[in-house]
Amino acid sequence: MIKVLLIDDDANLRQGMKVLLERYASDIEIIGEADSVKTGTIAMEKLLPQVVFLDIQLNDGTGFDILERVTKSQGKLSSHIVFITAHEQYAIKAFRFSALDFLLKPVDPEELQKVVEKIKAVLNQKENFEHIDLLLENIRKKVDNFKRIALSTSDGIHLFEISDIIRCESEDNYTKFYIKNHKPVLISKTLKEYEELLAEHGFERIHQSHLINLAYLKSYIKKDGGYVIMSDNSNLPISQRKKDRLQELLKNL
Repeated sequence: MIKVLLIDDDANLRQGMKVLLERYASDIEIIGEADSVKTGTIAMEKLLPQVVFLDIQLNDGTGFDILERVTKSQGKLSSHIVFITAHEQYAIKAFRFSALDFLLKPVDPEELQKVVEKIKAVLNQKENFEHIDLLLENIRKKVDNFKRIALSTSDGIHLFEISDIIRCESEDNYTKFYIKNHKPVLISKTLKEYEELLAEHGFERIHQSHLINLAYLKSYIKKDGGYVIMSDNSNLPISQRKKDRLQELLKNL
């Protein structure tokens, strides 16, 4: 059984989560509940749950405050965190860059099932929780232009400088990252998700299958239908509808 702690200041939401978990995740055991930063911190330190479903906004602070306190007192976290949040765009963006799971209120049963399945896979991995450190660092500094990204692979979660990513390539519902001085990394998310995340970092979708970092573009070749040569010497096609935009971007570089 997976030991779970629920932290939310809304008793109705906690009750609703218990009902959903009992119905859709029979191998989860709820070992405790908390409704504030104070009680949540105590519960995490005392119960040592494997998974914490954590609300962001609490009456006496935030879920981030709990993580800061537990990290400070124990040196590191030892629980997988799933945030429960309303539509707080900054927090959601920070979660996505940190490869952290989150559920939007009201919690959708189908999304909960997806997260539970992911939790089962993650608990079998050796997790170092560096991605949570990355999240807390960004939240603490209130930065909006994130410098690093956490990528969750089949063997764990790895942190990379965004500026080291040369390009991303679609492989069905997976995305392969080509990173400077590193072997390719395969992620079980679509290229579209990363197109949205990386757009403000100088990345451009030039083809259905290719997202490139313009900083690593070596040449734009107009013949043979049009293609680019990247710094890793890959030749990538440009879709017809992307040519005008790419040429305009290159004029302004």
